[in-house]
Amino acid sequence: MNHQELQKKIAQIQADLDAGRTSSLQEGRAAIAAVIEELDNGRLRVATPGADGENWTTHAWIKQAVLMYFRITEMKEETVGPFVYFDKIPLKKNFRDLKVRVVPPATARYGTFMEPGVVLMPSYVNIGAWVGANTMVDTWATVGSCAQIGANVHLSGGVGIGGVLEPAGATPVIVEDHAFVGSRCIVVEGVRVGREAVLAANVTLTASTPIIDTRTGESKETKGYVPPRAVVVPGTKERQTPGGRIYTACAYIIGERKPSTDLKTSLNNVLREFALSV
Repeated sequence: MNHQELQKKIAQIQADLDAGRTSSLQEGRAAIAAVIEELDNGRLRVATPGADGENWTTHAWIKQAVLMYFRITEMKEETVGPFVYFDKIPLKKNFRDLKVRVVPPATARYGTFMEPGVVLMPSYVNIGAWVGANTMVDTWATVGSCAQIGANVHLSGGVGIGGVLEPAGATPVIVEDHAFVGSRCIVVEGVRVGREAVLAANVTLTASTPIIDTRTGESKETKGYVPPRAVVVPGTKERQTPGGRIYTACAYIIGERKPSTDLKTSLNNVLREFALSV
């Protein structure tokens, strides 16, 4: 089946499930498995950018197929050297063909895709995720379900990129090309990090985290999106509650990445310029 036919088949299975006809799951096993295979080889992806790199489109039917795959797949034991796994989703195995470096004990599930030059340090990549060319997924970083990571991105040690699998129409976390995500950052709930943006260590971004842009001399607050080339640091924001004054987490945009930091080898310079930690 081509992708159009697969989409129609998944839509029909979902309609049957919504109507309580669970038998469609077994009848549609081949189509469901075909969608996951296409994710694994990179011919499908959960979200795609427009021609201008903006206006991302989330393909809900693909996420529906991933959810269906969990339902039709049985638990199995898998042994890899001294490690024993017991799970529904097998491990990804085509790294050599993809020209992806995987450092033990990094783990990626079947149904993920990495472009050539990706390096997985001991890390974890979940089903439905896409990782662009020459991106570094550093030690103990996690890339959640359906997350879309661009090319030449650096996910530093301990970064947590959240998975967004349900509801099927929800936008996944997106980190665009050439972005730098500092150590122990958390990016979840469909937040989008723009091209070439820099997040300093420990920035936490959820759908409700205030992102306060201070670059113009006036504070402008948004949520869910870091503009291209923005330099972002963690912070707090004062709030008055019935119990008194408290300080809640936010993120501040304090500057813009300079052309001198475009090369990967000099990327840390932007952090030094703003006296930030990696």
